[in-house]
Amino acid sequence: MSRELEDEIRAQIAASGPMPLRRFMALALGHPKYGYYITRDPLGAAGDFVTAPEISQMFGELIGLWAVAQWQAMGAPAPFRLVELGPGRGTLMADALRAARLVPDFAAAARLHLVETSPALRAVQARALGAAEPLWHDRLEEVPDGPVIVIANEFFDALPIDQFVFQAGRWHARRIGLDAAGALAFGLHPMPAPEAAALAAPLGPPAEGAVLERMEPGPAQALARRIAGAGGAALVIDYGHAGGYGDTLQALKAHLFADPLADPGEADLTAHVDFSALARLARGEGARAFGPVGQGEFLLRLGLAQRAERLKAGKDTAAQAAVEAAALRLAGTKEGQMGALFKAMVIAHEGLGAPVAFGPAEEVR
Repeated sequence: MSRELEDEIRAQIAASGPMPLRRFMALALGHPKYGYYITRDPLGAAGDFVTAPEISQMFGELIGLWAVAQWQAMGAPAPFRLVELGPGRGTLMADALRAARLVPDFAAAARLHLVETSPALRAVQARALGAAEPLWHDRLEEVPDGPVIVIANEFFDALPIDQFVFQAGRWHARRIGLDAAGALAFGLHPMPAPEAAALAAPLGPPAEGAVLERMEPGPAQALARRIAGAGGAALVIDYGHAGGYGDTLQALKAHLFADPLADPGEADLTAHVDFSALARLARGEGARAFGPVGQGEFLLRLGLAQRAERLKAGKDTAAQAAVEAAALRLAGTKEGQMGALFKAMVIAHEGLGAPVAFGPAEEVR
């Protein structure tokens, strides 16, 4: 197992002192040579985690139909940019485009753009989506001007975060340093972090030891700025919450939880998305935000139950059971099911009405 990235991080800390958590996450996930997402395809049974598109074709198909309906609600602009942030293996978009063939004008108007920094995943995406002639970008800001429909499934959870810990009446930023044996270890900056107090103000008094997380604002602001300026809508699906205190940093390796500081670059690092913060960032850039609603509720509104029945028709008992199990995993709300843990939010241009599958009362104000 490669230790080059850990050695580099330890050398940076020895030279410059403990580093912010966001810096550690950025290196562990995106180091240009050793970063987790740069060096591998992490998805599937042979990888470290499974996402909804890998569970069932129904997920991507329903999102494709959402995109078609939202494009029609936008006045069917032609051409427009169909963008996916962090497309994984391209499975979601392949299923979405297949479902969208029901409306040929949508496919004719769409120009596919994929925001992906991993060379390994770009190669997989090219095999899955080559017929759609996608263009790849490192950042959303590189996508050409024009109206957009953006899909971001499990994208924001992988962005670096800051953490602050409430100790003796003050907030202190969490840092990654070295312990007495030279191993990576969590610690706190000795000086208070005044910016954390403003972030915590709407959440109520914190208890001793409370943890406050702050998502990296740049990608959310860029997304909302694009929506507000060029028109369109973005569908964000991720696991997360509506704001509050708590340490949600986690590492996954071979489908098991791992120590976030062990073997940087060899495990996926994520944190739950704060959808209330995402909505504030969107509104701050002049866009509207709707939701979040549970993933299960969102998929049911799009017709998950009906699509499952269509897939079961004419199949044997085992195939029907597999479809039912997949639908339950996507939309169920019990432990191990994604319907409540994952949530859906739409960021929309101010000139649009309520987005598809959302009501006016679900707008964040």
